[in-house]
Amino acid sequence: MRWASWALCALLLAACASGPARRVSEPTARIQQLTVLADGNWSTELRIENFSSIPMRFDSVQFALSVDGQDAGTLAAQPALTIGPESADVITMTLSPSVAAKLAVADALARKRGLDYTLEGTVAATPDEQRQREYKLKRSSALSPTPGLPGVLR
Repeated sequence: MRWASWALCALLLAACASGPARRVSEPTARIQQLTVLADGNWSTELRIENFSSIPMRFDSVQFALSVDGQDAGTLAAQPALTIGPESADVITMTLSPSVAAKLAVADALARKRGLDYTLEGTVAATPDEQRQREYKLKRSSALSPTPGLPGVLR
């Protein structure tokens, strides 16, 4: 009987030592806010989401942005930003958009209508205590004018 009790205690202790599973999932990115600046450039808030069960350091992002089917330009940054498990954070980038993209955004703001966009590119991220990985991402979504904030789409 005593031997069985010791064996049960050893099994319980071994089960506790294994800890939670360390899952690395593909991150995502989306535009949280696009603001048209006075000089015609755009301030773009990019929301990066870490769905992994461990922290990840986001070393670089590079996305081709198109709005209403018009190529706007490239969003690129080296944020060196660590995002905790199953969390998100925002980085702000400035973009000098193409003329066609400027017109598409100006039209959407003037008509108070939504605007489709597509991000396509890569995110380089390093999972906690592992080697860097590059993720290819493509996201299509929409932005809408923000009431009370002229020149802002969310």
